[in-house]
Amino acid sequence: METQNQNETQFYKDSKVTVTQSRYVTDSKTYAMRNISSVHVFEIVKNRSLPIAMIIIGGLMLLGDGIRVAGGVILLIGILILVLIKNEYAVRISTNSGEANSIVSRDKIYIQKIVDALNDAIIHRG
Repeated sequence: METQNQNETQFYKDSKVTVTQSRYVTDSKTYAMRNISSVHVFEIVKNRSLPIAMIIIGGLMLLGDGIRVAGGVILLIGILILVLIKNEYAVRISTNSGEANSIVSRDKIYIQKIVDALNDAIIHRG
């Protein structure tokens, strides 16, 4: 925790996010800490049905005589997509106007640091 001008306690700061005792500032929005009632890490689960369908279809195509090459290509593309799809994590804040995802990233540790700082700021606010 650092102290900013005007005796404002800073709980977290990076190039995109600042958390102080009175404000939560992101690239696109500023929230007043007094309006934030709770905060938590929210996992955004990506849909994996397309690559799974591609794997199944590609596997079935491998059984046919004239379409093995196409089946192998579809199977490999499906596996590649499945491996590359990553869930995302968000800082989900609850305010008097509802819930919102304020920052979204694939890096869960980064999101957790912001959530911890926001929780510290809420506790500090009292």
